[in-house]
Amino acid sequence: MRFHNILSGLALGLPLIQGAIPSIPGFTLTWGEDFAGPAGSLPDPANWIINTGHSYPGGPANWGTGEIQEYTSDTNNVRHTGNGRLQIIAHKEGHGGWTSARIESRRADFVCRQGGRMRIEVSLSLPAVQQPIGYWPAFWTLGAAYRGQYWNWPAIGEFDIMENVNGINRVWGVLHCGVNPGGPCFETDGRPNNRVCPGAPCQGNFHRYTFEVDRTQPLEAIRWFVDGIIYHQVVSTDLPADVWRQAVHNPHFVLLNLAMGGAFPNKEFGNVTPLPTTTSGGVLEAEYIAVYNS
Repeated sequence: MRFHNILSGLALGLPLIQGAIPSIPGFTLTWGEDFAGPAGSLPDPANWIINTGHSYPGGPANWGTGEIQEYTSDTNNVRHTGNGRLQIIAHKEGHGGWTSARIESRRADFVCRQGGRMRIEVSLSLPAVQQPIGYWPAFWTLGAAYRGQYWNWPAIGEFDIMENVNGINRVWGVLHCGVNPGGPCFETDGRPNNRVCPGAPCQGNFHRYTFEVDRTQPLEAIRWFVDGIIYHQVVSTDLPADVWRQAVHNPHFVLLNLAMGGAFPNKEFGNVTPLPTTTSGGVLEAEYIAVYNS
């Protein structure tokens, strides 16, 4: 895996640092995870908090999204592969319920300073299963002020860097902000855009999903990329100044999870998901996660 990534990086003209984590010209690495743990081991507890159950303690039920799975810290649901990857696996249990996993960075200080740029990037292969209706993998951030409070969403800001539902070959990027319902981010939908994964499908193939905050100009911007191709942008004048500051200028933490069912897959499918025939055992696989600042 490491050799493969070295060849890929050289082909793209990207020098490599810290194993699988690529360097980006003009940026320095603020924090990174190359998932180099032993086969069958859990994510490094120095870097990651593993969420469990159906909600944060005292927080909205079903994580506020209507997703139906139970998150666990079982290695059947989340584990290193032993060759530099992390897997999150969704299983349908004998009683008909689902289990999966959700992790969030222990660090909650990822922020773009005035005059700089920040990028958050992940390399992911999305679940490839025969019947994918109800699958909802996501890589995203929440404002650090959400920790321990749980009822200040969406004012604290949420950047959905990669969302995908129902096995559709598309990536969604979404900004959540302001108030719910309605507000400048049109909640609960947020401000989204999406596109097909370039080249190979999102499912079963690794793609780079990148989010950028750019505060180098008076007109600030946030941007979404897949494999270096920009497909979504929101600029500071799109929102009231106080809403922009709250969502964009404050620290965030990152999350990676594989949900089943809930508002987004239900809306796209037009009915309740997952189905009785939805395939168990879908795997979300990550090669690296990295945060950079200029």
